[in-house]
Amino acid sequence: MTDAASLVDARNGAISRDIFVDADIYRRELETVFARAWLFVGHESQIPGPGDFYSSRMGEESVILCRDKKGAVHVFLNSCRHRGMKVCRYDQGNTSLFTCPYHSWSYTTEGKLQGVPQYRTLYEGSLNRDDFSLIEVARMKVYKGTVWATWDKEAPEFEAYMGDALVHLDQVLDCRDGRPGGSEVIGVHKWIVPANWKFASENFLGDTYHNPSHRSVDLIGIGPGSKGGQSGRRNDAELEKAEHVWVSFPQGHGVHSAIAGEHNEYAGSYLSDPEIDEYFRDAHEQRKERLGEDARLLPFTGTLFPNTSYHGRQPRGLCVWHPHSPTETEAWRFFLVDADAPEKVKDYLRHYYMRYSGPAGMTEQDDMENWLYATRASTGTIARRHPFNYAQSIGKFTQEGPVAGDVSFQITEQNARNYYQRWATYVDGADWSVLLGQQEVAEAAE
Repeated sequence: MTDAASLVDARNGAISRDIFVDADIYRRELETVFARAWLFVGHESQIPGPGDFYSSRMGEESVILCRDKKGAVHVFLNSCRHRGMKVCRYDQGNTSLFTCPYHSWSYTTEGKLQGVPQYRTLYEGSLNRDDFSLIEVARMKVYKGTVWATWDKEAPEFEAYMGDALVHLDQVLDCRDGRPGGSEVIGVHKWIVPANWKFASENFLGDTYHNPSHRSVDLIGIGPGSKGGQSGRRNDAELEKAEHVWVSFPQGHGVHSAIAGEHNEYAGSYLSDPEIDEYFRDAHEQRKERLGEDARLLPFTGTLFPNTSYHGRQPRGLCVWHPHSPTETEAWRFFLVDADAPEKVKDYLRHYYMRYSGPAGMTEQDDMENWLYATRASTGTIARRHPFNYAQSIGKFTQEGPVAGDVSFQITEQNARNYYQRWATYVDGADWSVLLGQQEVAEAAE
């Protein structure tokens, strides 16, 4: 069995194409990455009341995010303990029982096995219902409305797993006026891409180098708003005036954020509707007042290891790359707005999100074409002999930057090198002290 570490030469920026297409490596990923890491499941706003549920995924497996009758949040494997059929076949809804359509075993929203047809005749004395509850995740965390879970009982606390990357995630989840939390999901796009899931995760680590892919979209101008023929930007105008930083973290996360200027002035992005532009202007000023110097940190994109990415401004949302196979990924985009934003603002953003994202979105089509051809380019007999080049800006980062982590002030592939190095330690079965970056791999082997 090939060590994953031998396929990732982060020091020289050479990464084997095998990690994107090899079936054995993919099976190991499911066991060592998706069965251990903290994974994004959904948002509390999708299950607001008792009995509400939302069908989600963790790796290849279907899970149920739900509230029990007392309002507590649970994440269960969507599989009957009798023969494995899904006990929930709907995307979302409300129920008091999850009933398997195969043999009608039924479960409460607390996961307890309640109904077993012909129980007294066939099972009494031999079946303890308490032993056959739905399989629940080992650990779960609700963080500012988002729900995360892991199957690993030994996994660290969510905050330790996220580390200093949590500061950047906060910028996505917090209200636009600086209040903590307060986001809600207003829609989810789902589609399937014939590409390896890691290409999408890598893209959001901060691959600004690929911007020529979006040249046609930028020329058209599909930003949140434009007026009088002026091209609309794909992202908030504040980002154009800010200092950009690329940051990697020991846990494998990577982000591309920005530091606004000292005065952090608002730059209008919603020129087609003055009322909406005024809403965001007011939110910008309130954020400055609430957060002071911290308000200068602006989110752009990022990936939280292994497969949850985000757009921090516009379009604002979380992206999850669910693996189907080495060469197929199911992409889910959870679009976010402030829960208490005016309906006019929500509707305006909803239309922009659809225009930008997903299989029908003008920008995402460019990315998908890149990812699918990169995957195909990894399957050839000759092509697989030659590793990909990840040598961009090697060594040009500092730990003395404006935010914690390894910081680069220029376009870099350091985030990707760090990501794949951490991926290799997972696949090779490292313990949590290594996975959190608390101990070097060489030290762990001694």
